[in-house]
Amino acid sequence: MGPRRCNAGGPSFPIRPVTNQHGDQGVQARSRRTRSYRVKPTTSACDPARTKPAWPPVAVPGGGLVQRQDDVQEDLADAPDAVPSGAAAEPSVPSGTPADVSAEPVAQAGVPVGQPVAESVPTEVEGSRLLDELREAIARYVILPSDEALTAVALWVAATHVQPALQHAPRLAVVGPAKRCGKSRLLDVVTETVHRPLITVNTSPAVVFRAIGEDPPTLLVDEADTIFGSIKAAERNEELRGLLNAGHQRNRPALRIAGPEHKPVAFPTFAMAALAGIGDLPDTVMDRAVVIRMQRRKDGERVEQFRSRRDIPALHALRDRLAAWLRPLLDHAAELVPAMPVKDRAADTWEPLVIVAELAGGDWPERARSVCASMCAAEAGQEDESSLKTRLLRDIRTAFADRGDPEVLRTNDLLTALCQDSEAPWADYGTAGLNPRHLGLLLKDFGIKSANCRFDAGR
Repeated sequence: MGPRRCNAGGPSFPIRPVTNQHGDQGVQARSRRTRSYRVKPTTSACDPARTKPAWPPVAVPGGGLVQRQDDVQEDLADAPDAVPSGAAAEPSVPSGTPADVSAEPVAQAGVPVGQPVAESVPTEVEGSRLLDELREAIARYVILPSDEALTAVALWVAATHVQPALQHAPRLAVVGPAKRCGKSRLLDVVTETVHRPLITVNTSPAVVFRAIGEDPPTLLVDEADTIFGSIKAAERNEELRGLLNAGHQRNRPALRIAGPEHKPVAFPTFAMAALAGIGDLPDTVMDRAVVIRMQRRKDGERVEQFRSRRDIPALHALRDRLAAWLRPLLDHAAELVPAMPVKDRAADTWEPLVIVAELAGGDWPERARSVCASMCAAEAGQEDESSLKTRLLRDIRTAFADRGDPEVLRTNDLLTALCQDSEAPWADYGTAGLNPRHLGLLLKDFGIKSANCRFDAGR
């Protein structure tokens, strides 16, 4: 009796028959000492697993169109000219070529035979054209608040491809006053065009500094308002905020005890990051960011719908062209120290964008500096308006001026003047308006304190 097969509704396996001491045939039971072998199940031709289509592939955000690994292996196994694993592949001869033609390498003009041919580096004209194409690709899916903002986003995306050459890693803060302003959609497009995207909707400091290396990824955080949107949430994520602040500049590692020997290990934190959410991010993060303040589309403004399967391949092709242009220029980018129209931290934040513009040539350097100056000025004005403490100092100065600039002013009189301003937030501050305790807390950081004074009409 030959080998039998068990086809009980699944893959079939060869079963070895044996004869027991009574002469009856049975199935050998595998003991614990029996050597085991890996058996590849045989599948019938009608098995649906063999007929599953290899197309369409799956569109993975940040990773492109990916074919399933088992489909790839099956395609290779079914190919008539498949090369066995571990065997060297024969060089292929183009159709129509005589068999006696030698496969010797062909020398190019000025290049010795056998030497690698250097790939041509795109010229400044090509770099400028690539940035123009990137602007058009972003504007196809998202309405930016201004033309300057569109230029800034394009330069920031391109700057991610030269991170190893940069001294500072600017953040991209995509904020809006409410939902449906295009924040997440802009992050979708940015994800498919930056260098090594690492996107998440929530994260921890341990994940961030362990994901960063010598050639860091580009961190992309959506729904950042869930991390910093409330006072309690911000307090829980103070360590993450400190990590994002430290990663703006090189040589700011995070030290942790790691390994079986419990030795301190330095984890790099330097990486470019984009954060999108409702409302402003913490002021220390905003101070290190290129800020894009999104608004809802107006009536008549139209954009294309973003669909991963259709749009990711084109964006990845553009991303690869950006990398092919910028990666060979890392040494040149590291040596550039461009003139900046702003100073201090704003100059540190915008310098990578201006460096990319310098590499692109054409009118991009001038455009980049103009965008830098206008957006920094607008953000400075926005910061004055949004900072409650700065607003309080300005309103107090107005209250003193309206009363002839006296040396001192009663606390109750000052609070009355502040709350009477219908355009100021003081009447609605807290539960019953601004009170002496609130006033003291807001002015504490400026070293301003109340004191006891005697007035002519009494205390």
